[in-house]
Amino acid sequence: MAAVQWRSRGRNYDAELQRCRPEMAPVEFGDYHPLKPIMVTDTKTRRGARKGSTSSSSSSSSSVPPDPLSSMLDGTDPLSMFAAASATETPAVSHSASAGDLGRKRREKEEEAVGPDFEPWYSKRGEILTRFTTTEKLSINLFMGIDKGKAQSPGSSGVSEKVRTRLEELDDLEEGSQREMLNLSQQDYTNRIEELNQSLKEAWSSDQKVKALKIVIQCSKLLSDTSVIQFYPSKFVLITDILDTFGQLVYDRIWTMCSDPQPLPDSFTVEDVNDTAKETCLNWFFKIASIRELLPRLYVEAAILKCNRFLNKNGIQETLPRLTAMIRGIGDPLVAAYTRAYLCRIGMEVAPHLKDSLNRNFFDLLTTFRQISGESVRNQLVVQRVEVPEYLTLYSPAISWILQCIAYRAPEPLLTEMMERCKKLGNNALLLNSVMRAFRPEFVAARATDFIGMIKDCDEAGFPKHLLFGSLGQSLASADPPESERLTILNEAWKVITKVRSPVDYISCAEIWVEFTCRHFTKREVNTVLADIIKHMTPDRAFEDAYAQLQSVIRKILTYFHDFSVLFSMERFLPFLDMFQKDSVRVEVCRSIMEVFIKHQVDLTRDPVILNAMLHICKTMHDSVNALTLEDEKRSLALLIIGFIRMVSFGRDFEQQLSFCVEARATFCNLEPVLVQLIHTVNQLAMETRRVMRGSHSRKTASFVRACAAYSFITIPSLSSIFSRLSLYLLSGQVALANQCLSQADAFLKAAVSILPEVPRSISIEGKLRSSESFLLDFINNFLATLLVVPDHPEHGVLYLVRGLLNMVQDYTWEENSDAKVRIYISALPLLAAMSQETYLYSIPKVDSNETLYGGDPKFLSEINKLSETLIAQILDHLKALGREESTRRQGAVALSLFSTLLAHGDLRNNKLSQLTVNLWNLSHKHGHCETRISVRTLEHIKHQAQQPDMAHLSDTVQRLTLQTRT
Repeated sequence: MAAVQWRSRGRNYDAELQRCRPEMAPVEFGDYHPLKPIMVTDTKTRRGARKGSTSSSSSSSSSVPPDPLSSMLDGTDPLSMFAAASATETPAVSHSASAGDLGRKRREKEEEAVGPDFEPWYSKRGEILTRFTTTEKLSINLFMGIDKGKAQSPGSSGVSEKVRTRLEELDDLEEGSQREMLNLSQQDYTNRIEELNQSLKEAWSSDQKVKALKIVIQCSKLLSDTSVIQFYPSKFVLITDILDTFGQLVYDRIWTMCSDPQPLPDSFTVEDVNDTAKETCLNWFFKIASIRELLPRLYVEAAILKCNRFLNKNGIQETLPRLTAMIRGIGDPLVAAYTRAYLCRIGMEVAPHLKDSLNRNFFDLLTTFRQISGESVRNQLVVQRVEVPEYLTLYSPAISWILQCIAYRAPEPLLTEMMERCKKLGNNALLLNSVMRAFRPEFVAARATDFIGMIKDCDEAGFPKHLLFGSLGQSLASADPPESERLTILNEAWKVITKVRSPVDYISCAEIWVEFTCRHFTKREVNTVLADIIKHMTPDRAFEDAYAQLQSVIRKILTYFHDFSVLFSMERFLPFLDMFQKDSVRVEVCRSIMEVFIKHQVDLTRDPVILNAMLHICKTMHDSVNALTLEDEKRSLALLIIGFIRMVSFGRDFEQQLSFCVEARATFCNLEPVLVQLIHTVNQLAMETRRVMRGSHSRKTASFVRACAAYSFITIPSLSSIFSRLSLYLLSGQVALANQCLSQADAFLKAAVSILPEVPRSISIEGKLRSSESFLLDFINNFLATLLVVPDHPEHGVLYLVRGLLNMVQDYTWEENSDAKVRIYISALPLLAAMSQETYLYSIPKVDSNETLYGGDPKFLSEINKLSETLIAQILDHLKALGREESTRRQGAVALSLFSTLLAHGDLRNNKLSQLTVNLWNLSHKHGHCETRISVRTLEHIKHQAQQPDMAHLSDTVQRLTLQTRT
């Protein structure tokens, strides 16, 4: 292919724009609208329709062609079809069946399980096991046959012999065939109980029912042992897990016996249970009744209480009062309290509507409180060296659970009666504490003053008052007391809280009341509370052991105070933050403050109080970054700081805004995304200045926008990402050019060209190495588009930036088998063609581009043509090289790309250029790699262009372009 003489075709951009605009066609709307539903078919079933009537249908449709998706449904919604079918196919029922259904539904409603607002037992289990621990040695008394019993093969003896054998085995247990495991640690004890639970399941699955019962009885006996009293609540949790397992196994077995052959419905009655199941169920109750000791007999019968449903419809209702009365025979008040708690738990699971027995449990509990101060209990505490306050806390889980069960959906008169009973009992802080925790917060809040009076009457020695105020505060955090009493309540509570000497006890209580203070009072009261917390927690650096509570205080304040001008005007807020001395905790607190600020700060701010405080917080986060900080953590912190920077605005005081960015650059120099945001902020500031001045800068504003350019020019080199530097150099150059800062724009663009050789051939994206070629091509194309409006520097010659860019492209080390370089050359041809026009496609106001500087000078046009010819020659040489390498697909793609460029921008009246275009077309189709559809559309476009008056010469060219089928 011989060298050609390049000449750009003349362009009239306005005329081309007019030709490219779509033709406007009148639209007759009428009932038609593109968003109007095409067809709606609504099938509805009338409620209360007489028997035999069908559903009524209504449909509305327009004259628009049907929707293909709706047509698949034949105009009927399948969900409506199912609904109509279920309504019309409901069989008629007899009056007696309807009455039975109503009765069953009534029973179901009465016996329905408690709702989701009831806190279940298992949610308390982990807390109890964590809270009540011991370092004392524990012991377990075990029946020796538990580990060595074997199943008897069925059918080996008669029924009477089997029954006699089982009764003898049960008697063995009662006669003391036991062994004792001593000196167990808490973990060993827990493991042993877990092993017993597993042994129970294995014995049951191997049909050793008596052995399973022995395990349960022996475990129940352990609950009478209070030798290590601090561990008793945890022991109760572990043992009752085994009882629950046993109760479920028995119930499931009897249920299975009733489900043959027809499954038993959930709402079954006694009449649905067969005789075999009833006999088996009675047998279990008889076995349990033969247990001699009260405590295991009571616990095991409570565990299978639900099985009464198989025997008698009123069985549970009759059994609960009897078991409640049996508990009165337990002498130890702690053991009795937990037995009542277990019975309440089972009662709430199987019959939550039977509240009378639960209430009786509570009133019986009140009568046993006198035993707590009795001589036997005092002697036991002396032996075990347990103080009275510690002993009283052991009752807390049991009493709280009993009260929770009773108070659940209880009428207000009952709660009032219980409260009055507590008052009459007098000086019982333990019970009062449980009442405030268990009763509805609304009930407690409405009577907060009464509860404060009861707290005052309690003895400080038995149960600390700050714990009582802590429980009261938890209720008041969820419900509001009368407005007129709120200040009095806060003052009375804080009088007690501030006198607590132990920092741990103090902060645990103060943390609760912070929410009440924030919820109902102003910054003045909150500031007073913060000052008191600082006063208590600063001596001996007590705050180091209370970071969790202090963080909770911050979270509660941030929940209620979203106006940061108010928040930071509190004198004690920042000193409170200074107590977070541990780096990780301090950063976490700062992060939480920033998250709330970004979420709730709607208006831009210039408040110096907010800015100084937020800069301090952001600097704390920034200074935590080191060489070991993970990239995700850096990115997270940077996003928070960027969110703050975006909310800062000094209005028309642009110089103050720039000063802020200068300070922020020095403060956040280690976080690259923050620096990038600052550069964008300054560029935006320069463009805002241009908008205010309407493009005509004064001496002062011209100096200011040059200062903005200097800021960016100084900051960009500190970035490590090469593509961030390239894009910001180009963007900043465009901003400088828009503000008539020609020398600054020139410096930005030259800096971008100078760092092109530094671009690596591969970059890491989300941890994977990717070729950088596509990113580089995108940047260079954007750069070329900018160069159209950049005037040449008077000292550097014609097109010096274009030549510099192309030289860098020429010297860059591209990937092997890459056509990127020649694609850039092809992209440069439209730029050079645009530069040769009398009027440029676009320009920047008040900036003289080369069209004005050269005014169509022939020497300038000659330089453009020479450079274009050089580029075309380089591209043709590359095509020849691809031919030698037999890279026919790449050759065809490059040839077609160059063909399209010459067709759009070259003057094809030049015979040599026209012939080159035809040759490129043929080359691109030579090996059949071009898609025929694209080729056909290209030819149609050329024929359409040839119809234009100034493009008639294309007719000869298009006749020489032929389609070649694929071989």
